[in-house]
Amino acid sequence: MKILVVDDEHDVKTLFLQRFRKEIRKGELEFVFAFSGEEALQTLNNMQQEAVLILSDINMPGMSGLQLLEKIKKDFVTPPPVVMMVTAYGDEDNYNTAKKLGADDFLTKPVDFKLLKEKLIQII
Repeated sequence: MKILVVDDEHDVKTLFLQRFRKEIRKGELEFVFAFSGEEALQTLNNMQQEAVLILSDINMPGMSGLQLLEKIKKDFVTPPPVVMMVTAYGDEDNYNTAKKLGADDFLTKPVDFKLLKEKLIQII
């Protein structure tokens, strides 16, 4: 499964590659990283929508994760990727807005990688 991780914090890449090294080595998961909403859209276009799952931070400079979510759900329809929103702010407004825009799931930072792995197994 190919996963696009969108977060403006570059250390997220190292964290994901460490936490999922066994799954990456086995070829079960492949991660692609984008560090802004704009870069994520460009990456999705270049990948021809190969991403099965998108994990996106909400609070990013430029295009926010919510704006990215709205665009993904509107423009990428065949097949629509699963989008999980990730934020340090687990407030109700962000949650409700993300759900209304079509988010499939919602995680708070710091990411509970055990929980995330369980969710990924359900999608695979």
